[in-house]
Amino acid sequence: MAARRRLDAELVRRGLAASRAQARELVERGKVTVGGAPAPKPTRLVDPGEAVEVAGDGPRFVSRGGEKLDAALDHFGIDPAGRRVIDIGSSTGGFSDCVLQRGATRVVAIDVGRNQLHEKIRADDRVDVHEQTNVRYTDPADFGGSGDLVVTDLSFISLRVVAPHLIAFASDGADLVILVKPQFEAGKAEADKARGVIR
Repeated sequence: MAARRRLDAELVRRGLAASRAQARELVERGKVTVGGAPAPKPTRLVDPGEAVEVAGDGPRFVSRGGEKLDAALDHFGIDPAGRRVIDIGSSTGGFSDCVLQRGATRVVAIDVGRNQLHEKIRADDRVDVHEQTNVRYTDPADFGGSGDLVVTDLSFISLRVVAPHLIAFASDGADLVILVKPQFEAGKAEADKARGVIR
């Protein structure tokens, strides 16, 4: 008998989710059933032969970041089609996926981490991948120049620290779409008072 696996890992193995993070999100949103019954936890063990189904259409992007950027582009009336996009803090690639699906001609994906970018994005010949790269210690010339659109989703650093670098990556007339995370912008006193979550 084959070994049982965690539900999140099994969803990825069966191609029902792009990553374990995405699988966990689907379970938490109540979209997954095992043997016809709702699956309450992504850690639940399942047999390889058990029926596992995901309700509705699958996610449009490799991470939830794509949904966030998609809404922002619509809200601000920004069209990535035909543009060279710099994605700073690319991580799994949700922002990159979004702009590629909207017609970006080139995406420069920059992140300090490594092996986080989804294989779908990594394999796209329109994407230049730069891992283990801190944008604060680079120059746009290192990546073939600036972009017509700069998108960023950074964690564990204040945008005040990186803002000059983000601007340097934007060509004249470029748009910048920046996800602001209050917990990384707050001072120590505010962060301590909020105990990690700032709303």
